[in-house]
Amino acid sequence: MNTQRPIGALRALAVFAIGLVMLIVSSLAAAAQGRPDTFADLVDQVSGAVVNITTNTTVAASAPGPNRGNPLEDFFEEFRDRNNQGRPERPSRRGSALGSGFVISEDGYIVTNNHVIENADEILIEFFSGEELPAELVGTDPNTDIALLKVDSAKPLPFVPFGDSDVMRTGDWVMAMGNPLGQGFSVSAGIVSARERELQGAYDDYIQTDAAINRGNSGGPLFNLDGEVIGVNTAILSPNGGSIGIGFAMSSNVVTNVVDQLQEFGETRRGWLGVRIQDVDPELAEALGLESANGALVTDVPDGPAKEAGILPRDVIVTFDGTDIENTRELVRTVGNAPVDKAVRVIVFRDGEEQTLLVTLGRREEAEAAVPASAQQPSQPSSVELMGMTVSDLTDELRAQLGLDTDASGLVVADIDPDSSAYTKGLRAGDLIEEAGQVRVETIRQLEDRLAEAREAGQKSFLLLIRRGGDPRFVALALDDE
Repeated sequence: MNTQRPIGALRALAVFAIGLVMLIVSSLAAAAQGRPDTFADLVDQVSGAVVNITTNTTVAASAPGPNRGNPLEDFFEEFRDRNNQGRPERPSRRGSALGSGFVISEDGYIVTNNHVIENADEILIEFFSGEELPAELVGTDPNTDIALLKVDSAKPLPFVPFGDSDVMRTGDWVMAMGNPLGQGFSVSAGIVSARERELQGAYDDYIQTDAAINRGNSGGPLFNLDGEVIGVNTAILSPNGGSIGIGFAMSSNVVTNVVDQLQEFGETRRGWLGVRIQDVDPELAEALGLESANGALVTDVPDGPAKEAGILPRDVIVTFDGTDIENTRELVRTVGNAPVDKAVRVIVFRDGEEQTLLVTLGRREEAEAAVPASAQQPSQPSSVELMGMTVSDLTDELRAQLGLDTDASGLVVADIDPDSSAYTKGLRAGDLIEEAGQVRVETIRQLEDRLAEAREAGQKSFLLLIRRGGDPRFVALALDDE
């Protein structure tokens, strides 16, 4: 009996089926990852929630107009100034500015940039339908450049939801919509060029995109392909003021937290730990006994929640409220997003082991600090040269020159060799050395003794705590430098 033909047929059928499945999977993947054929459907879906914003502001006579930087505006300003010489000061005038925004709820809450509405006397919202409504300011957050507005409408308004910016990947398609250069509703598309960009603020988490963003796009939404807002268009990098394909949108996961607080309180209420910190580099990690250069090194603990909980200088914060801390930026953002008055567990690395402390957070906006200065009679310091530095005793005269408190102690860097490791690590003349080898030093002899002990112990690096302008910082110097 011949069985070869049926077996061969079955085998061929199986190969065909597998090939068909692979083709379908490949096609679906290509459809999911490829460029969309059109953005028109997405525009139809979200356009009703995107708004133009016009503001009116009373401008002082001597102040530049809202279109400062425009050659014609500058020319007429100069012309008016020349012709008003010797005359009474011109009265205040009205100025206007344009920006973008988007509706986030059917009852009329609108998100935009703080710089779009800053100092505005009147805010007018224009919808895609052409309807115009006045808006009231609910609250602003200059730290993230976010503002929340509210309009009263007789009917429910179309709105757009926020998406999860953390799931966006470099290379994903995005679409920007807004009011560039006062041209009205306009759409541009591009990709996510990069994530987690930091510009200036402590809470920065920008999505970089090559979608065209120009003046007037500020405050407008950056959409994913599902019509969700994953960023608020805020800034561009440009030598000429126009789009060159480098735009920045504040990520939605930062914006939503700010908006929730503005909506509930009319202001932000960020958590406050009350420490001064710096990043841990490999040399600091070796000096402190850490296995890796992670965490946030505490340089100072003023009065506040951290001090009350027992956090000390030289502690390395490695975990905050269950979140592993890689660097200072992550700690600042994590603490800032935590609720005020919340009790959180903080794990610190101290003296070769981890300790868990319970900290009840304060409110950052209420935290204030002041450093008084004093002046006393001058005295003659003694000094010594070591590790590329000239180190002097701290005198009353030096305390006055450096603006230090009367009870400040330590040693002063009087001079420094520009070719030394200390200079490379950022030490400068005028820095105050408070600790050496994790022990406070007040005399040159104490510093020399700590240095000798470190060499005898075979240490490769030597840890200094310095203070400059009231801000402390740890520096690890290689011990082979003299």
